[in-house]
Amino acid sequence: MARYGKQHIIGRVIVLLLLIIVMAGGGIVWFDYLNVIDAKTVLAPLYRLIRREGRSQPPAASDELLVLDAERLAVRLEALELRSLEMDRRDQDLQTREGSIEQKAQELEERQKALDEREKSINDQVDQAETKQRNVEQNARYLTGMPPDQAVAIIAAMDDQDAIDVFRVTEAIAQQEGAVSLVSVWLSRLPPQRAAVLQTKMNNQPASLY
Repeated sequence: MARYGKQHIIGRVIVLLLLIIVMAGGGIVWFDYLNVIDAKTVLAPLYRLIRREGRSQPPAASDELLVLDAERLAVRLEALELRSLEMDRRDQDLQTREGSIEQKAQELEERQKALDEREKSINDQVDQAETKQRNVEQNARYLTGMPPDQAVAIIAAMDDQDAIDVFRVTEAIAQQEGAVSLVSVWLSRLPPQRAAVLQTKMNNQPASLY
């Protein structure tokens, strides 16, 4: 009785396995028919056994392949064009910045050149003023060492500003050295009209050569 039950169970298992195999094979055939999967190689012996031509997947037309390649190429070309435009934009930005930097550098160079020229001009004026100061001081000392009449003759030949500069430096030297200034003596021996003009200008102008 036990042996009979065991054989009965084995028979059921075999039947279930065969049913599973049949269902799996039918599923493969059906999916291959629907083009869900490509099982032509696996099912070829079965089709030959039942003397039927296996269903093959229709090959893609050459035109479709060309269209697909053309689309891929168009996408790549578009990407390259976008990249080229981006590179052109960056290059334009760099050129704009470079032009701005060059313009600012040129402006700074021009400003620096103007400052250098202005400094040179000021230095030249200072040098001229110092040279004039030394010359006027030297003339004042020469005139102070001369006889009054001879000094007055020289002063009378000067223009008004040069004479005023000599007078002021002479007074400054006399004050520094504690000596008597000869300016009043020179003015008293100049023609009265000229002496009056010189005194008026001396009073109205600042003492720039002290």
